[in-house]
Amino acid sequence: MNQSILFPDLQEWNEELQEIHFPAQVQGANIECRISLARLVKLEGKEVQSQQEALKVFDAYRFDIEDEVEMLIEQEEFDEQGRVVLI
Repeated sequence: MNQSILFPDLQEWNEELQEIHFPAQVQGANIECRISLARLVKLEGKEVQSQQEALKVFDAYRFDIEDEVEMLIEQEEFDEQGRVVLI
C-alpha cells in the first residue's frame, strides 16, 4: 500500500445519489471518493436494501475498494470535479 494515500474511517451514505462518499488523503490533500449502490450490489452479489446494509457492504469490502481507488488515484483517473468515482 502506498503510504502517501490514506483512507480515514469516514464514510457517509447519500440517499439522493444512492452512493457512499468517503475521503482519501493524498499528501495532505483530500480527494472525494464515491462508490455507487450498483457497485456495492455487484461486490456483494445480492441486493442491498437499506443505508445500513450499504454501509455494512462498504465496510466488508473496504480494503478492495480502497485498493481500486488507490490505483485510480495513482493513474490520475479523476472525474471532471477531481473525484474518484466507482460506478
